[in-house]
Amino acid sequence: MWLVLAFFSAALLGFYDSFKKKALGGNAVIPVLFLNTLFSSLIFLPFVLLSMYTGMLDGTVFHTAAGGWEEHKYILLKSCIVLSSWVLGYFGIKHLPLTIVGPINATRPVMVLVGAFVFFGERLNLWQWTGVLLAVMSFFMLSRSGKKEGIDFRHDHWIWMIVGAAVLGAVSGLYDKYLMAPAGEGGVGLDRMMVQSWYNIYQCFMMGGMLLLLWWPKHKTTTPFRWDWGIVCVSIFLSAADFVYFYSLSLPGAMISVVSMVRRGSVLVSFLFGAVAFHEKNLKSKIVDLALVLLGMIFLYIGSD
Repeated sequence: MWLVLAFFSAALLGFYDSFKKKALGGNAVIPVLFLNTLFSSLIFLPFVLLSMYTGMLDGTVFHTAAGGWEEHKYILLKSCIVLSSWVLGYFGIKHLPLTIVGPINATRPVMVLVGAFVFFGERLNLWQWTGVLLAVMSFFMLSRSGKKEGIDFRHDHWIWMIVGAAVLGAVSGLYDKYLMAPAGEGGVGLDRMMVQSWYNIYQCFMMGGMLLLLWWPKHKTTTPFRWDWGIVCVSIFLSAADFVYFYSLSLPGAMISVVSMVRRGSVLVSFLFGAVAFHEKNLKSKIVDLALVLLGMIFLYIGSD
């Protein structure tokens, strides 16, 4: 069941990335990101309030546990990590083709494995090392495809923003493992709905501060903000994808390494959107790059089984 939910979460993430690209087209990044965090918070706020003041959600998957500073300090740190990743990712995806961004983001499971190798002392087997090498090869091949569109991977700061977002996303994935693991297994053992609800709420306040301090004073001289219904779709698909993701991790036998890999299958959806909806170029060479990424994920999956 948890594996089926991981695939469902991957599909939802693909739509999330696609609507994010649509919402950011010719639009100001900071207000779009603020509204995304606001709508995501509004989605989960009723669950927080109903769980806090009534017993309506007791025993359901939507019940949100209460907690004090001892729990919320961990969630606040997650908010900072995720929001940093989002800020970099939003700026990058606005200026780059989806067919470039998607495969780069799909290398996150490799970063998670390398992080586990470096920080948790986990040892990679031959299958996993093969997957890592294929992902590295795909990145270099993707840089060659990017040059055809005038994108220099070494000197393009939008590329480095996407890479930075992917690294921070991998850090967030490793941190999720720590947050969700029971205390008896070295984790914190936090309630999944509490984590998802409150990290969105904290991000909303952080983005509100950025909106007022950084964007608003200069909004007349920078890229203007325009309303796009894709902004609402971004929040809906992200909230649904994360809900299914956290729920899958809470089920017995769920493996964070496998779930993380499966979720990166979202690149298939976003790649198709880039090709069909945004008419992006050089698809033949990018399909080869994408195939290498997916092949690497298959090797990682086999090595993690």
